[in-house]
Amino acid sequence: MSPSPPDERGRAGPRSPRAAPRWLRSLTRTVVRAAALAAVFAVALALLAGVAFAIAYPNLPDIDELTDYRPRLPLRVYSADGVLLGEYGEERRHFLPLDEIPQVMQDALLSVEDARFHHHGGIDYLRVLGAGLRNLAVPLSQGASTITMQVARNFYLPTEKTFTRKLYEMLLALKIESQLSKRQILEAYMNQIFLGQRAYGFAAASEIYFGKPLQEVTLAEAAMLAGLPQAPATHNPVVNPQRARARQLVVLE
Repeated sequence: MSPSPPDERGRAGPRSPRAAPRWLRSLTRTVVRAAALAAVFAVALALLAGVAFAIAYPNLPDIDELTDYRPRLPLRVYSADGVLLGEYGEERRHFLPLDEIPQVMQDALLSVEDARFHHHGGIDYLRVLGAGLRNLAVPLSQGASTITMQVARNFYLPTEKTFTRKLYEMLLALKIESQLSKRQILEAYMNQIFLGQRAYGFAAASEIYFGKPLQEVTLAEAAMLAGLPQAPATHNPVVNPQRARARQLVVLE
C-alpha cells in the first residue's frame, strides 16, 4: 500500500516578513528628516562661521598692549625710610610676575574660572556646548568665557552683551593664544582684572581685603579672592560678606 501524501495543513512553509508597525515607520522617517536638517544646519553654521572669521579676523586690533604688557600703576609716595605715605590714582594695582603669585592662588582661580585653561586654544568648546544646553533651560544662566576670552574683553571690548561682541571676543582669544604663552595670558589676567574696591589685580585685592601681601594668603583667602571676578562690585567681602562667603564655598568645592 502506497504511503499517503503528507497533510498540507501541517507543513511549515516560509513565513513572509512582517511589516514594521506604522508608528515605527513614522518615527524612523522623523528621525531621518531631523538628522538631515541638523546636518544642513551644521554645514550652514560652519559656512557662516567661516565667512564671519574671514571678514572679522583681519579687522581685529593689534595686541601690542598684551605682548608688551605694562599695566597702569598708581603714584606712590614713600618717606625717606621707605614707609608708604600715600597712593594716588583711580586704579589700585600692584604688579606681580606670575612666578611671584602663589600656586594656591593660581589653582583657586583656574578651578572656578577656567578649569581647562591649559588644554584649550582660547575657546573651550566643551564648555560652550555645556553652557548652551544649560541656557536652553534657563536663558543666560551659564557663561562660557575662558580666561583668554576675558582678557580679550577686559583689554579691547565693551562690556555690553551682544552677539557681535561675543564673536570678536572669541576671535581675539584665538589671536591672543597664537601670540602669547599661557603664562603670559594668566599673568596679564591676574594683574589686570577688576576685583572691587578700586582693586585691580589679585595683589592689590589681597592688600585691600586682607591687609597682607598676596604671597601670604591662605587657601580660604585665595578662594575668597578667586570668587570675585564673577561680580566684583557686589560680591566682595566689604559690600556683601554673605555673598562673598557663598562664592568662596563654590571655589572650595
